[in-house]
Amino acid sequence: MNDLPPDPSFSELRPRLIRLAYRMLGSVADAEDVVQNAYLRWLAMERDAVREPAALLRTIVTRLCLNELKSARRRRETYIGPWLPEPVVDDGGPEPVDDITLPLMIALERLSPLERAAFLLHDVFGMGFDDIASAIGRQPAACRKLASRAREHIRSARPRFPVTKEQGLEIAAAFFAASRNGDMDRLRSLLTEDVTACADGGGKVPASPQPLTGIADVMERHARMAREFARSPSLLVRYAVIDGLPGFVTVEQGGIVQTTALQIEQGKVSAIYVVRNPDKLRHLEGICVQ
Repeated sequence: MNDLPPDPSFSELRPRLIRLAYRMLGSVADAEDVVQNAYLRWLAMERDAVREPAALLRTIVTRLCLNELKSARRRRETYIGPWLPEPVVDDGGPEPVDDITLPLMIALERLSPLERAAFLLHDVFGMGFDDIASAIGRQPAACRKLASRAREHIRSARPRFPVTKEQGLEIAAAFFAASRNGDMDRLRSLLTEDVTACADGGGKVPASPQPLTGIADVMERHARMAREFARSPSLLVRYAVIDGLPGFVTVEQGGIVQTTALQIEQGKVSAIYVVRNPDKLRHLEGICVQ
């Protein structure tokens, strides 16, 4: 971590702490900053006296995230166009994968910071309510209610008909081919009637200013884009699992890096999530340079 002295015990926990911070904040850069801040606090402690480093560090990261969410929410109030979390592309590493997919992360945005913390710490990271109470400064009974309320709010965002990774990537490949080759009949056959499409450009690059709802609007937009693709084809970087959803990473006209994640329901695409804001894609530079 820059020029700071290494600590093997922290290094082992770091991927899980990054994952917690990312789930809380929806930003890779902010998550890394929070964990770096936690490391500085860790180095300043009498570490040999800490009986459960993992629990203590989760508490520190959670509190830092709660502080960060106050300013993050203010920034999102002035965000241009739809806001999506920074995409995380599955690198096939050894870290266990939870069931927090992109639609669920979007649903988490509608929760209060304390609801989000209680839900993630208990349902995703397996902490008991006594420990959660210590982490967020509430009584265990209140934490239990916060987690229960969060579950009710996000119930509809959980996948009802999960697909295997292989099936999902096969649909992603078919979607990419049809949308880029202008095969509108094939593309229509891949979509549900109530499909939605959301593109996050953050006001930095061209993107639809509002989400599209329904197959007619989505198809009309893709028909226009097909003409653009004919003039300036997409460069496919790779197919990938992006925040738990099948999709692909591309380089588009003007050198714009883009991720496309597809929500699948009963074998068809029910939602399309596109991130184009370059500020949210800097961490993918290594993927795009091959």
